[in-house]
Amino acid sequence: MAERSFQVDLRGVVDLLSRHLYASPRVYLRELLQNAVDAITARGAGPGRVTVETGGGMLRVSDDGIGLTADEVHTLLATIGRSSKRDELGFARHDFLGQFGIGLLSAFLVADEIEVVTRSARGGDAVRWTGLSGGSYRVEPAERDEPGTTVTLHARRGAAELLSPPVVADLARAYGSLLPVELTVDGVPITGDGPPWRAPHPDPARRRRALEEYCEELYGFTPYDVIDLDVPEAGLTGVAFVLPQAVPPTARAAHRVYLKRMLLAEGVEGLLPDWAFFARCVVDAGELRPTASREALYEDELLESVRHSLGEALRQWLVRIAETDPARLRGFLRLHQLGVKAMALHDDDMLRIVDRWLDYETSAGPMTLAEFRRRHPGGRFTTSVEEFRRLSAVAGAQGVGLVNGGYVHDTEIIERLPAIDPDIRLSRLDAAELATSFGLLDPAEELALRPFLAAARRALERLGCEVVVRDFDPASLPALYLTSRDARHREELAQAVEAADELWAGVLGAVGAASGGVDRPQLVLNYRNPLTRRVTALGEGGPVEPAVQALYGQALLLGHHPLRPADTAVLNRSFIGLLEWAVHAPEAP
Repeated sequence: MAERSFQVDLRGVVDLLSRHLYASPRVYLRELLQNAVDAITARGAGPGRVTVETGGGMLRVSDDGIGLTADEVHTLLATIGRSSKRDELGFARHDFLGQFGIGLLSAFLVADEIEVVTRSARGGDAVRWTGLSGGSYRVEPAERDEPGTTVTLHARRGAAELLSPPVVADLARAYGSLLPVELTVDGVPITGDGPPWRAPHPDPARRRRALEEYCEELYGFTPYDVIDLDVPEAGLTGVAFVLPQAVPPTARAAHRVYLKRMLLAEGVEGLLPDWAFFARCVVDAGELRPTASREALYEDELLESVRHSLGEALRQWLVRIAETDPARLRGFLRLHQLGVKAMALHDDDMLRIVDRWLDYETSAGPMTLAEFRRRHPGGRFTTSVEEFRRLSAVAGAQGVGLVNGGYVHDTEIIERLPAIDPDIRLSRLDAAELATSFGLLDPAEELALRPFLAAARRALERLGCEVVVRDFDPASLPALYLTSRDARHREELAQAVEAADELWAGVLGAVGAASGGVDRPQLVLNYRNPLTRRVTALGEGGPVEPAVQALYGQALLLGHHPLRPADTAVLNRSFIGLLEWAVHAPEAP
């Protein structure tokens, strides 16, 4: 059977490029500049020169590179997808930025006709190749004295703005300002001294200020700090700019990436580890691979290694300023503590920094974990912000140190502290433990309160709550609702049983029966509080039941405990009951 060639619909290929490969037709200039720089690299005769001319809807890009012979024109420009960067010019693939065949096709995004006039530095006459978007081309002799290539485009309908002088100049500056060639647009120089982070500066302060100004120009902010980046295995150098304001960890961290000093894209993601959301990078790499569109980085082992190395550079910067500039570190932590906490979950050095320098909310005020442990060797921590706020004043009054571990990553960090020091002991607080530190009443007072306690327990029996009387600080708190973890678990299980259907109610009931235990929540009445003393002194004719239920409701509300329907009903009844007693009882205060 005879072989046949595929029939290529060039218009369809161009549509595929514009809709699915390239994010914008503006990349056409990048592709033309890439081809020109690659041709200069292949010739190897000095830094080379690329000139761009515009006007009247026309664009002309000329280089003094190696050029093409007539045979290469037929081979490389007439075959869709064929690249001149493999063996044809005798150079290793990684010396080049792009692929000539695909790159040249991008010009059809803005033009219906491409004219290439080229002359090879290896001999032969000049050749003109003219390609049409309809899929045809022609080759004919041309006039050109010096080796090199000139590509000429005429804007297609609707694309004139993309070939206008100001747009071309902006694109050239964006894509090619760091190129190692002399690039001009309409006679105006575009390239300068190369990457700013490579510019020699005998004065470190002047170099830092120059890089800060570079960041201000690129990103519009003055960085909190500047970190040099260097990954030799990827031929990568650059800088990381630490953001001067707090950003959420989910913020899109986009970086400016150059490949062989040609801009790949301004919004490349995945260059840094996820935890390093507080930095924005500008880097130039020689060995990283771009995706097919050359607008992102190809995810491979080298990129993963680079990501790890850049993360290590940021980590070392933090360790260094922790040792040399603690005030600067504290300022950074105030801005970006979430990123550092995320690192501390897996990195012992970062855990030491968090332990020593990051302030936590404690029952004795803000302080570091290291300072807290020094003051409270037997300290406790909570796993929720609500629990800390509910119990911190009471715990502090009893001399029990308490740390708020309810914010993001805090509990995990506290539980990881023994990894850096096995002697560190911070235990999770069980609220029921606090009752053991409260003062007991005098036996005579305890005996006198028995009738009241019996009535109080009857008032809360249906709510599954015990009532005890203790003596504790702060005296301004009349009552405290305490529940252990086991009691909370059983309460949640009971609520689930009520909401479940018959089958699941049976299953959950069996689980509850298997868990055993008789531990119940406690309403701890503070005998040191004057109001509580008056409630406990109410005689048989007094409103003991609504008073105790009111204290119960207040304790739930002050402690930010969730209210069940039964709790809400009791709270309402207690309010009405006390109001009726106050209105009808002449002896009422």
